[in-house]
Amino acid sequence: MTAEMVVPTWMHTQISAEQYDSWSEEQCAGIEIVDGMVVVSPSASKRPNRLARLLANALDAAAGSEWNADTDFDVRLQDVPLTNRRPDVIVCRAETIDLTPTRPEHVLLVVEVVSPGSETTDLIVKADQYAKAGIPFYWRVEQAATGVPITYTYVLDPATKVYRDGEMFTGAIETAVPFSVAIDLGSA
Repeated sequence: MTAEMVVPTWMHTQISAEQYDSWSEEQCAGIEIVDGMVVVSPSASKRPNRLARLLANALDAAAGSEWNADTDFDVRLQDVPLTNRRPDVIVCRAETIDLTPTRPEHVLLVVEVVSPGSETTDLIVKADQYAKAGIPFYWRVEQAATGVPITYTYVLDPATKVYRDGEMFTGAIETAVPFSVAIDLGSA
């Protein structure tokens, strides 16, 4: 076994919020923390990354000055045991953009662009975690066999902390953005 193949010790031990917060940005890139354990997130292919970027740009343009949309943000869902997720796109309050960590109460919408192998995690596990954390909107974007993206939207039922189905959009990823008017970014 070569040195490059040795898994770092920290990947086998439970990580606290304090430990994670002390790591560099490079150490945190490409990982999520679930129940205190490091989960390595394989890099998405170019197509899902491009879809995420296009959607983030369109949402940012639609959001106005009170909200920011971006990619590559950690969301601290809980401190103990530590659960940090890294949605493909996040819409958060503009005044919280520099706060670290980003908390669920700062977030209006999270988007997961499904890559091969992430279907179950994106559809069930992450959706459940985001709902329990109280994030009002969740979108899942899938690539149809024809190459056309399909965007599934979900709205949180605050009483049950479960997402209910919203609208579904097909076609150019920007077609999902009119939904931002329905969720009224300015008053959420």
